[in-house]
Amino acid sequence: MRHESPAAILTERVEGKQSWVRDTLAEQDWKFALDADCTRELLAVVEDLRSNALPLLLLTPDLFELDACRALAARVRSALVEGVSFALIDRLPLDAITLDEAKVLYWLFSALIARPVAQKLDGTMVYDVHDTGMQALPGSGVRPDKTNVDLTFHNDNAYNKTMPEIVGLCCLRQAKSGGLSRMISFQTAHNRLVDDYPQLLPRFYQPFPFDRQKEHFPGEDPIFRAPMFEYDGRLRARLAPYQVKNAYAMLGEPLDAATERAIDALDEIFSREELVAEHYMVPGQIQYVNNREIGHSRTAFVDHEDASQRRYLVRLWLRNQGRRGYRG
Repeated sequence: MRHESPAAILTERVEGKQSWVRDTLAEQDWKFALDADCTRELLAVVEDLRSNALPLLLLTPDLFELDACRALAARVRSALVEGVSFALIDRLPLDAITLDEAKVLYWLFSALIARPVAQKLDGTMVYDVHDTGMQALPGSGVRPDKTNVDLTFHNDNAYNKTMPEIVGLCCLRQAKSGGLSRMISFQTAHNRLVDDYPQLLPRFYQPFPFDRQKEHFPGEDPIFRAPMFEYDGRLRARLAPYQVKNAYAMLGEPLDAATERAIDALDEIFSREELVAEHYMVPGQIQYVNNREIGHSRTAFVDHEDASQRRYLVRLWLRNQGRRGYRG
């Protein structure tokens, strides 16, 4: 496979709050309480909509009094853009509302951080994350988040030219066991490449093929190509080894030696537990990650037999740039 020359390669370490390891994190860097004032505002929204119903997609924060939530959202956005690049909000009052009402509150709070955008070509804005029993095979279009298998670190929508800036996940139900949420700083991963695998850096700045997960129109190439790292004064990642391996399988080609070494190096770095932050999301909690700077994953899980109790999260993609459609 032919590789183009990279435009710019970062060969030095990235310093700052974004390049954290587990021991440098403090809980106040990433965990935010949904305090009494915010909770009152959100419950007032629920009461209003119970007598003046509107579809979720028509709801915007400016329709409601959300001053406390707006201030909290500003702090969260600061953590995502200028801080450690991820945040956990604790938590929506699920005991007082329905799951559909929780989705509304999640939508409104997220819209205070950035603009929700489509997650599929068909315009899907609110995306359910749960095990469907299907297999995420190369070219199948089945995304790994529709299974219960262990997910490697990745950023969402790496196989699309315009990626979401922020990814939100709201936990509505937990699995019976497993499903541990995990984060890693891609700046730190890059630092480890600089330290331990400098000879491999050029490959990361050259295009890789990505399985587009069938998010393309008929007749279009089912494979997207782009570098895994880009640098224009700030390091940005597009790391989805799973989709890269799928793309090679779709092409009917083995991984070439340079690509295989690069992905093996990533796998080794991703296995370093001292680089990883992790927590179990409990119902009502909301997690946000800066999608170009944080890799997220979750461990395999075993679900409840009762379908009404099975693990259920809701995902939003947020982006202020470009159009609101999938392609941006």
